[in-house]
Amino acid sequence: MEQIASFTIDHLQLLPGIYVSRKDKAGAETLTTFDLRMTRPNFEPVMNTAEVHTIEHLGATFLRNHPDFADKTIYFGPMGCRTGFYLILAGDYKSDDIVPLITEMYEFIRDFTGEVPGAAAINCGNYLDMNLPMAKYLADKYLREILYVIDEKHLNYPI
Repeated sequence: MEQIASFTIDHLQLLPGIYVSRKDKAGAETLTTFDLRMTRPNFEPVMNTAEVHTIEHLGATFLRNHPDFADKTIYFGPMGCRTGFYLILAGDYKSDDIVPLITEMYEFIRDFTGEVPGAAAINCGNYLDMNLPMAKYLADKYLREILYVIDEKHLNYPI
């Protein structure tokens, strides 16, 4: 059985950042999957489900309403390990191509006020599992420690 590509990345060397996880073809279109790694795997605590769920709702809302990327956003959702998120965009991209988009998205999350979109029983299967203050804290941490100072070691998987 062939090993999944993401399982070949050395998670003991992996740092928070933005990485191209894979590129796939859907007809003539290239789909780029990004690994938006927010915490260092196996070194930092993972994110709790409430803040992950909140970031998912806010990130999806931001991306699906973005003037340039709404029609290119295929998927945004959490990693099962709770160390980050996957973003799939229609198009052939490099990690540094989307730094402005991801920075803008995390600023949106950090600065968000009010009711989390879709956080109601009619809209969501687990609407009570939300933590906006912690989501805002984690977004700010990711911005300060990674996105505002991003460099090559946070844009390319470790070899």
